[in-house]
Amino acid sequence: MSDESLSQNQVENLLKAMESANLDEDSPEKDDAVGEASAVQDDSDAETAASPAANSAAGIERGPTIPGTAARTNAGGKPYSPGVLPNARITAYDFKRPERVGKDQMRAMQSLHESIARNFGASISGLLRTMLEVKLLSVDQLTYSEFVFSLDNPSCFNVIKPAPLEGHWVLDIAPSLAFAIIDRMLGGDPVPGETLRRPLTEIETRLMCRVVDLFLEQIVPAWANIIQLEPTIEATESNPQLAQIVPPNEVAILIGFEVLLGKNRGMMNLCIPFNTIEKFNSKLSRNGWVGYGKSKPTDHTRRKITRSIDTAAVDVVVTLARSRIKTSDLLDLAVGDIITTEQEVGHPLEVAIQNVPKFHASAGAYKGKKAVQIESTIESKRFVDVSGEEDDPENNSSDASNSQTDRRPNETEASLANAEALLAQANHD
Repeated sequence: MSDESLSQNQVENLLKAMESANLDEDSPEKDDAVGEASAVQDDSDAETAASPAANSAAGIERGPTIPGTAARTNAGGKPYSPGVLPNARITAYDFKRPERVGKDQMRAMQSLHESIARNFGASISGLLRTMLEVKLLSVDQLTYSEFVFSLDNPSCFNVIKPAPLEGHWVLDIAPSLAFAIIDRMLGGDPVPGETLRRPLTEIETRLMCRVVDLFLEQIVPAWANIIQLEPTIEATESNPQLAQIVPPNEVAILIGFEVLLGKNRGMMNLCIPFNTIEKFNSKLSRNGWVGYGKSKPTDHTRRKITRSIDTAAVDVVVTLARSRIKTSDLLDLAVGDIITTEQEVGHPLEVAIQNVPKFHASAGAYKGKKAVQIESTIESKRFVDVSGEEDDPENNSSDASNSQTDRRPNETEASLANAEALLAQANHD
């Protein structure tokens, strides 16, 4: 390298000097600071003139010094950094852990797995026949080696194959939580603090696989807007360090769930290597993960609602008669007394569905059991008709003023009206 070339430090000092010169040009107090700047320059030139002797005495070799490029410091003695506020917070950046996952993707992952936590808590409560709370505790990114070394050994370490994605995921269940769940599944009452430091037996592993399968069932609908997953358990290990599914320095997303089972609590950690979902990074960025929104009804949605309504159970009540008596007569009632009602013998009975009168029927018997036969339908005023159109309030205002018995239907009537409209339209299709 020739003597005229500049070193890296000199180039950086030259750039800083140019930035400081631009800042001085924009300053409104430039004229007042000329004398002070010249004094500082004289001092820096004096220091520069004296520096070769000091450097030679110290045995330090430096290249030629450019005037005006001496390192500047602020009042606190810290290096001068143009454009940085004095009280700015400086965060160390670790080049071994690059931030490959953006903030939008992290927010999307958090929203996805919040719904998984709620649904899994409800499903596992039914499996264990006890109240169990699952909360999403954290969503972080770290390297796979950091995740593995943070786990207990032995542990319930499950390797998941999220088909059709390439690679593997990991679902780790803390030993304290695993043994508490197993104890509950076998009819016991887990006591907090009793943690066994041993690998799971074959029977215990099969029991925990039921819990893992239940968790995987909740992943499928949560990820449906991104990709249709078919996750399965590929292997179960007791030593996490034996399962190297990705390189140690590979970036992974760690989703931590806290599970509360009575007085016992433990962690479930879902580790998703970033290279397995990197292809769907754009879907996570543009909020394609949102599972709700307004859309027009289709034939598929109508059939789905119809199937759901067909399996719903409703209460059917047949009212034989109604009557009013005095409180004194009620207190004097005895066995054998006859209560006369206002209902005529030949008058049809009222059939109510979910406390809403819907039909007129006549009483009888069928195959040795009491039964009713539907004779007619009770017509009631509704604000949502079968066609889905709302009644005109101006046309109904005169009827409402003339009749004191007309009233708005309650929420149950409106729900039944909408259900009937959907059923009628589905049957017509």
